[in-house]
Amino acid sequence: MSYKNFPMVPRVIFGRGSFNQLGELLAPNRLSNNAPFVFLVDDVFRAEINLTSRIPISYDDKIIYVSTIEEPKTSQVDKLVEDIILTSKERPSGVIGIGGGSILDLAKAVAIMLTNEGSSEDYQGWDLVKNKAVYHVGIPTISGTGAEVSRTTVLTGSTRKLGINSDYTPFDQVVLDPELTKGVEKNQWFFTGMDCFIHSVESLNGTYLNAFSKTYGEMSYNLCKEIFFDGGISAKDEQDKLMMASWHGGMSIAYSQVGVAHALSYGLSYLLGTKHGIGNCIVFNHLEEFYPDDVKLFKQMLVKHNIELPQGICKDLSENDIDTMINISLSLEPLWENAIGKNWKKSITHKKIKELYLKM
Repeated sequence: MSYKNFPMVPRVIFGRGSFNQLGELLAPNRLSNNAPFVFLVDDVFRAEINLTSRIPISYDDKIIYVSTIEEPKTSQVDKLVEDIILTSKERPSGVIGIGGGSILDLAKAVAIMLTNEGSSEDYQGWDLVKNKAVYHVGIPTISGTGAEVSRTTVLTGSTRKLGINSDYTPFDQVVLDPELTKGVEKNQWFFTGMDCFIHSVESLNGTYLNAFSKTYGEMSYNLCKEIFFDGGISAKDEQDKLMMASWHGGMSIAYSQVGVAHALSYGLSYLLGTKHGIGNCIVFNHLEEFYPDDVKLFKQMLVKHNIELPQGICKDLSENDIDTMINISLSLEPLWENAIGKNWKKSITHKKIKELYLKM
């Protein structure tokens, strides 16, 4: 039997205030004075002097503020790469992403495309990247996506939403500073945290499950339950634990896969631009057939935190629009195989997926 030899993040620093050590972490990796570090920073921090003043800029280093109003796109990655190449004297020493899952995914994709020819759209899929990415660092400012530890960078292309899933995608360094997650808006906190919860549910209930995935998945699941259902913990403990839940949730799918919620939410994201976290929640709310106990728990958490999900987002879509989402969903075969099994095509039909979308 042949087993996959997956890479993991080789270096991680965890602790409140650890962001202040970023300069000393980067210094040994600078290739030359003309090879800049490029900092991709969520645009919401443009006026946050407490954060931006601590970014260790020197020589020709660049800070690029990026809007996350829309999900990351292959065209966006290609434009960033082109701009960086045109304004840099030498290939960058590294790319540092500071923000949520969208920024972390952009940082991973840009790092890959600085050393690989063509468009990022050419590399959507599994194990298509040929050359090692430039040094790249992930610094999450919200917890839940698992993007800081995952082997993929999810992008929307001209015909589909799909990750660049490769051995060269994971970060070389991650900085986990729970203080950076302070002040996240409540709905965003919930939807991103539920992304983590859903990662764990889909991993733990999948046919790909093994002891490696199960160990991480159970840890993430229990932390999410403590934070979003049990309650009674301090704000600092909540920030610390959700950051670790995100890490473990991302690790739980390294040797496994996600499932039905992600397969369907990719269609929503591609067609309607629905953000990943809330998209997963909209879908998961209707998946009692697949994850009965966990959907029940999810609904209880919605009530506990007074969260209202959008309703009827698919009711006025044309047949062509519905077909587009269905085709994107059906193309994610590893997700369906993990959720249902090798014979998933017998039960997951065009008609079945249409019925699920029309509930949303």
